[in-house]
Amino acid sequence: MKIFLFAASLRRGSYNKKLIRIAAEIVESMQLHDVELHEFNEFPMPMFNGDIEEFYGIPEGVLKLAKKFEEADAVIISSPEYNGSMPGTFKNAIDWLSRLDPVPVRRKQICLIGASPGRLGAVRGNIHDRVPFHILGAFVYPDYFGVAHADEAFDENDKLKDPKQLQLLTKIISDFIHYASRTETPFDRLGEFFEEQQKSQSHH
Repeated sequence: MKIFLFAASLRRGSYNKKLIRIAAEIVESMQLHDVELHEFNEFPMPMFNGDIEEFYGIPEGVLKLAKKFEEADAVIISSPEYNGSMPGTFKNAIDWLSRLDPVPVRRKQICLIGASPGRLGAVRGNIHDRVPFHILGAFVYPDYFGVAHADEAFDENDKLKDPKQLQLLTKIISDFIHYASRTETPFDRLGEFFEEQQKSQSHH
């Protein structure tokens, strides 16, 4: 499986960049997966504007990000929380991706995690992150993981100080990858069921 990971933050010292690097190490330790860890900064893009799309086409940064989603079997994103919601830069990226046909996030398995200096650990932001992905047809993993008081949660080597947090993160990631590695979704099985029903009815 190819796992694409990035933190939806541009700041060099971002807590979410620290967290996504830990997540990537967890995936690498499973030794079964092709890990693609990238920086959000690698995909620069303007604020969404229909005029830009009309006159210049889809920006290169958007196309590069879309390619990573398309190539991945599963995606893990660590997102900050800004004012109880998702970062505008992250929402902007999703809005640009939605302009592509087919939409690259559609039917992708996505796990959202986050870190925040606040006491709720980016969970409110995580709730908002889920909405556009759901609307665009992605399969968003239901479990939450957030690092609260992120300004105190990492040691000098950018590792999580609390072993229980690392244990929980490891469990969520391994459960997510196990879930995402299934080759068919419940919808595929449901489709087969309806086809069988139609065939049996046509024979009567």
